[in-house]
Parts: sequence; structure tokens; C-alpha cells
Amino acid sequence: MGKEKYVAYVSTYTIGDNHGIKIYDVDTEKGRFIEKNQVQITNSSYITISHNQKYLYSITDFGVESYRVLSTGEVEFINRGSINGMRGCYVSTDYKDKYLFVSGYHDGKITVLRLLDDGGVGEITDEIYHKGLGSIAERNFRPHVSCVKMTRDNKYLCAADLGMDHVNVYRLDHQKGKLKAVDIIHSEIESAPRHLKFSKDGKFLYIVHELKNHVDVYSYEDRNDNPEFEKLQTISTLNEYHAGGSAASALNFSADDNYLVSSNAGDNSVIIYKIDHESGKLTKILCLPVSGDYPKDATLFPDNRFLVSLNHESDAMTFFKVDLDKGLLVMNGKELEVERPNCIIFHKLTES
Repeated sequence: MGKEKYVAYVSTYTIGDNHGIKIYDVDTEKGRFIEKNQVQITNSSYITISHNQKYLYSITDFGVESYRVLSTGEVEFINRGSINGMRGCYVSTDYKDKYLFVSGYHDGKITVLRLLDDGGVGEITDEIYHKGLGSIAERNFRPHVSCVKMTRDNKYLCAADLGMDHVNVYRLDHQKGKLKAVDIIHSEIESAPRHLKFSKDGKFLYIVHELKNHVDVYSYEDRNDNPEFEKLQTISTLNEYHAGGSAASALNFSADDNYLVSSNAGDNSVIIYKIDHESGKLTKILCLPVSGDYPKDATLFPDNRFLVSLNHESDAMTFFKVDLDKGLLVMNGKELEVERPNCIIFHKLTES
């Protein structure tokens, strides 16, 4: 029984280089990446791996693309599908890997696509446009769907609308792939809910807010076939002393689900919280600089001993040793150049 091996997939915006997905071997002992391969794809702004770990899905200019994940961590193109709209910004699957959900920042649209048995992308089964209040302001009061995630019981799709300051909740018809609005989770005005994650046990929902720089924690339960959310906590993503004009971005669980990581552009910092599994509440462990500009994504390595930050505006990833007991980050080697990095996923390799 050898040591667990991982690869990291990093999605990027493409400017000069049209290889939008970079694949790295992960050195878990040294907390570093070794470039392995790259995938030719335009503007792979967000990626996700199916829950069965067999397929990788990516946003692209033309809609979405699907890839088979090989035992080596390399990927093999399956097909692409149109989302019949402007380029998406987030993609996820339901927990049975039957449907793919794409959120549209630019056109405020949710697209549902059926997934084929071979992991490929099938036809569009539903399209929902969020409604706004007209063009009072470009960013606020206009729909910008920034994230779409299913509840862990696979009953409801939650769609964070950064422009309208709420999360829309839809019941998914698993036969037809249709969505029906059943609830709205309201955030503070001009807080801009950006990303959301459910705890592994499905009982708690975490929403990070880009403009107000905080995470809201909610309890979730399905009661009499209706979703019920109750706010438990609001906690800042910043130190009390911080750079003005900061924007919260990432939201990632550690592999053991004991920690939650977020990042702040402007302040150019990463924050790590400890999760209380009983109450769902968060306690801040550290909030420290990432030595880069505009950390779009940040996550702990699988064993929590290292952290990587994807610094979008400085075209680099920075690496740190992490001491969660002492609340310390220490720079770990030089930065790794990568153009406009946006999203990262660690994937554990299976023995072939």
C-alpha cells in the first residue's frame, strides 16, 4: 500500500496561451506542484469533478466541455455542449451525476444539462433567467448568478445571485431535469453572495459574500418536503485592520472537513476557520497575506500541512507551510507562474 498520490487541476482564463486547464503532480511531502500536462481549452474559468470522480467538467467560451479522468490524472476529451447563452462562471453536478448545472454571471441564467452514461454532456433540460430591478447599477440589482450547488440530500439546487443579494432555492425534478422555485435565502443588501458550500453531513450551508466580506452560516433541513434554512452566524473574512475595497472570493473545505478556507482580493489575504461540526459555527484561526494579487481561489493540501493560493492578477500560485495550531503561514518556496488562475481541485489518484 503506497502513499496516496494526487494531481491538481487549475483552471485559468486564456489570453496568450489557449491551454486553459493545467495539470500538476502534487508533492504532498514538500507542499509543491510539478507541472504534468495542460489541456487545450479557452477560458476555463471554472471546473468541477463528478461525485463518482470519473469525469471533469469545465466552463469554456462555447458552453461546457466534459473529460474522462484517467488513472494517471490525465484527462481525455469526451464532448462539449452549448449552454445557449453567455459564457458561464460556475459549474457543478448533482450527487448522482445525472445533471450538470451552469451559472451565468453575465446573463443571470441557470442552465441545466442532462449528463450521458459515458460522462458526456447531453441536451439542455431547463433554463432559468433570474429577474432583476433593471439597470439601477451595473453590478447591484441586476442578476449575476455566481454559484449553483445541490443540497447534499440531492433535492434542491441553491443558486447564489451576487447581483440580487440572495440565494434562490429550486426543487429538482430528477426525471425531467426541471427546476421549480421553492425558497429564497436573503442576504444583506449589497453583500453579494458569491460562493456556497454544504457541510459533508448536509446540515449546514456556508455562503461567502464578496462585497461585505463575510461568511453566513445556515442550518438546513428538509421538513415535510420543504427546505428550511435558519441563519446561525455571520463571521468576517478579514482582520479588523484590513485594506479597503476588499472582495471575498474562495470557499473551500479541507479534505477532512474540519476547516473552511476563504480569500480576500484587495486585502490579498487568506482566512482559515475551524468548523464546529455540532453547531456548524466557524472560529477564525488565521488571516494572513498570500504574497500575490487577487487570490481568486485558495485551498489546503489534502493533509492540511500546506496551502496554495491562486493569485489571478499577479499570474502566479504561491505556496505556504501551515501551522493550524499556532495560526501561522510561512512561505514555502518561490511562486509558480500561471496565467490568470481561477479555480483549483485536488484529485486523489486511484490504483489502476
